[in-house]
Amino acid sequence: MENSTLMQELKKAGLTDKEAAVYATVLDMGSAFPSKIAAASKLNRSTVYKILDDLVLKGLVSELERNKKLCYQVERPNKLVHYARNKIQRAEDSYEYAKKLLPEIEGLFSLVPNKPKVRFFEGIDGIKTVFSDHVAEEKKYEMVAYSNVEDLIKVLPPQFVAHYVKSKALLGVTTRAIFPETPFATAYNRRVYSKVDKKTHINMRFTPAETFPYKGEITVYGRNKVSIVNFHEKILIGVIIEDETISNMMRMIFELAWKGVANYVPH
Repeated sequence: MENSTLMQELKKAGLTDKEAAVYATVLDMGSAFPSKIAAASKLNRSTVYKILDDLVLKGLVSELERNKKLCYQVERPNKLVHYARNKIQRAEDSYEYAKKLLPEIEGLFSLVPNKPKVRFFEGIDGIKTVFSDHVAEEKKYEMVAYSNVEDLIKVLPPQFVAHYVKSKALLGVTTRAIFPETPFATAYNRRVYSKVDKKTHINMRFTPAETFPYKGEITVYGRNKVSIVNFHEKILIGVIIEDETISNMMRMIFELAWKGVANYVPH
């Protein structure tokens, strides 16, 4: 195997660029002093000394004394397999420890004052995650929203919408929403919510679609959350903001809009 090819394979096995260069050089030379390794690998001598120390600690290279000087040679090749296996084991141990530590970290994070929690999502799976969060609450609540449901229904799969509506009903979520007036929107309860209890149908008010042609959704939900979604097929993005002050402010703004459209009569 050519030296350059060997180096690429060594990097795939978990060595860094410079570690792979030094290891391949020592392997090629059989055994060598650091000065010779530095010259052959085209690395400076101080860097080579450090890398050799690291490779010795990893069990991949061994030190020998020759003429009262240290020289180096590669350990048996199976040590490289052992090194890679140990690296996997250390990663798995770290993963398990991180899982055990997560509840404690989340508890400490929740205690940080005045720190809104913001999550960002992309693509159809991200948008579905945002809507799934609406029905992940433990208690029933009133949801308020501005939404272009005609665009929404084009993006979300029908099975997902049906499950979402059913989950809202089971949780007992009530909803008030302001929609741009379209034939689809005015018949939204009949089209989408017809199979659930009327108590969970949406209390709807409308705005003239030509005056307020918004193409997304802002939802205030749960105890302290706001979601913002862009339904544009080329820019499917969503944001969840978890903060009591922001949630209360957005709910107050909704109440102003709700009163503002009270006298509008759909055509």
